[in-house]
Amino acid sequence: MDSRQLEMTVLMTPDMANFSGKVHGGALLNLLDRVAFSCASRFSGRYVVTLSVDQVTFKQAINVGELVTFRASVNHAGRTSMEIGIRVEAEDIRKGLRRHTNSCYFTMVGVDDQGKPAEIPALKVELPLEEKRQRAALARKALRLRFEQEMQQASAEST
Repeated sequence: MDSRQLEMTVLMTPDMANFSGKVHGGALLNLLDRVAFSCASRFSGRYVVTLSVDQVTFKQAINVGELVTFRASVNHAGRTSMEIGIRVEAEDIRKGLRRHTNSCYFTMVGVDDQGKPAEIPALKVELPLEEKRQRAALARKALRLRFEQEMQQASAEST
């Protein structure tokens, strides 16, 4: 079993629906966070916490009664944090049709028994797809840092 990846499939039930019979975005975010936690914990061998979530765009609605598969992978690992990429696919069981509904990226941090950031294992990048994912993860990390710096600067200028 590859500790860098995780796949989970969940049946979408009526308790997850909004008033139009589509899966509520909040219910999907809850599942995404659980998948990210599971993937990051398996990889790091540690309890992890969510630091940030990037690029959650709901491209297509998910219906009650569909099977939803979450495919997660560790895209990058630093000293204490890692990026988990998740691809979401919904499947109409009766028609046998699958469709990509969204992808997103969670930054998870390994923590020790006192809740302090703790070192995690290095990520071994072996395949061209893994190299591509790592480059993209590093680009997203740089954008997050730049955005944070610009927000701090704007906040300082407005006071």
